[in-house]
Parts: sequence; C-alpha cells; structure tokens
Amino acid sequence: MTTLPLGMMIEGLVAVLLLITIGYCWMLNRRLQRLRADEQVLRATISELMTATEIAERAILGLKTTAADANKTLGNRLKEAETMSSTLAEQIGEGDRVFTRISQIAEAARSAEPYREPVPQQHAYHTPPPVMNHAPQQGHYQQAPVAAQVNAAPPVEPERKRTTRASDIRSAAAEATARLEQFRKRKGAAA
Repeated sequence: MTTLPLGMMIEGLVAVLLLITIGYCWMLNRRLQRLRADEQVLRATISELMTATEIAERAILGLKTTAADANKTLGNRLKEAETMSSTLAEQIGEGDRVFTRISQIAEAARSAEPYREPVPQQHAYHTPPPVMNHAPQQGHYQQAPVAAQVNAAPPVEPERKRTTRASDIRSAAAEATARLEQFRKRKGAAA
C-alpha cells in the first residue's frame, strides 16, 4: 500500500473542512434569512407597540384629568353631604325634643281630669253678678242698670275653660304627633 503524500492528505483535509464550512454557511444563511424576515415582523410589532404606547399615554393623561375633576366634584359633594347631614341631625334632634315636649304635654293632658260635658244652666234661674261701669267724671264705679245685667252673657265657668283647654291641648298634641310621624316617614324614605 502506498502512502499518500502528506500534501495530498492536507489538501483532502482542507477540502473536507471547506465542505463542512460551506454546509455551515448555507445553514447560517438560512437562519439569517429567517431572522431578517422576523426582523420585518419585529419592526412592525415595535411600530404598533409604540403607537399603542402613545395612545395609552394620551388616555392616561385624560384619565388623570377626569380623576382630578371627579375628585373635586366628589369633594364638593362630600362637603355638601356633611353639611346636610349635620343640619339633618340638628333638625332631627330638635324634632325629637319637640316630640318629647308634645308627648309630655299630651301625657299631662291625659292625666288631667277627664272631660265632662257641661251641664246646661237655665238663664232664668241664674242671676249674673252686677256689672260695674266706670264713670270717668266721678272717678268711681257704679252699678250698671238692671237691663244691662239681664242681657249680659253668663260668665264662662272655670271648669268649662279647663276642659276646653285640655281638649285643645290634646288635639294640638295629636296633630303635632301626626306631623312628626309624617316627617319621620319622609326622612326614612329619603335615607
């Protein structure tokens, strides 16, 4: 067997290495082509991303402005609500005090002597007290004529005044209680 000269072996080795390099370059070229194709897609994606970022920045600025306006409006409404709440609390407290007073008045009226129908009196048997007239020139009182005494209305009895007053207090208390209940219902419906 003959040995190949050393030069031929080196050239054969170089040829094999060149074939391997050519194959590797061909594979590298294909990868670079795919990368370039992907680069176009990547550039389009980056462009879309930049556009979306700009739109998002404008939307964020709009949201900040809207949030600031909403914050101002909400702050004003909260102040108004707090003022109204304190006013309502004061009015409810005053209403409760009035209701308590009315309840006390009604309770006092209920505990007072029950209402009795006045007994009608005959005017013929009743003689009214003498009516006194003032005589400005004489500086003293004198008795009125008898005709004035007969035509004078009989005095209202204290018992009748008291029962009328008690019934007036009862009716006023009932009316005030009804109004207060209406107010409470409206307040409950508004809440």
